[in-house]
Amino acid sequence: MTTEDRLASIAALTRRAARAAEPLAPLVTRIVLGHAFFLTGLGKLRNLDRTTDFFASIGLPLPGANAVLVGVLELVGGLCLVLGLGTRLFAALLAGTLAVALGTADRSAFLGALPGGQALGVAAFAFLLFLVWILAAGAGPLSADRLLARRFARGKGE
Repeated sequence: MTTEDRLASIAALTRRAARAAEPLAPLVTRIVLGHAFFLTGLGKLRNLDRTTDFFASIGLPLPGANAVLVGVLELVGGLCLVLGLGTRLFAALLAGTLAVALGTADRSAFLGALPGGQALGVAAFAFLLFLVWILAAGAGPLSADRLLARRFARGKGE
């Protein structure tokens, strides 16, 4: 076997391995983000008075209602991201909360990080980018969304 044949064989093996691992990228991303959102939502709801006070201190309107809304959205949305259920909907809603966070609570850190190219060091921005990717790419094949889509597709054919 020539060196060129060996390199071609390695390249083919690498492509097969990458294709086999492809479904894991959205799954792992959903699990990591979903778990984080679930925990932050739980924390907001368990400390609702502190969350409400914080929201009021940064000038959010209706801080009590927004604290409950964001806490429930993060808790339920995080769980749904883990399951891959309503993934694009929850990715869009959670991205909205992060956009608000970047414009309020994390604004100075985010704006300060932009000139030096360190915006990814701001957690809310990094999470926002992953949510945009999930929104565009979808939940992936290892998800409740995919199972439901298959089930409904079969039901239409019958």
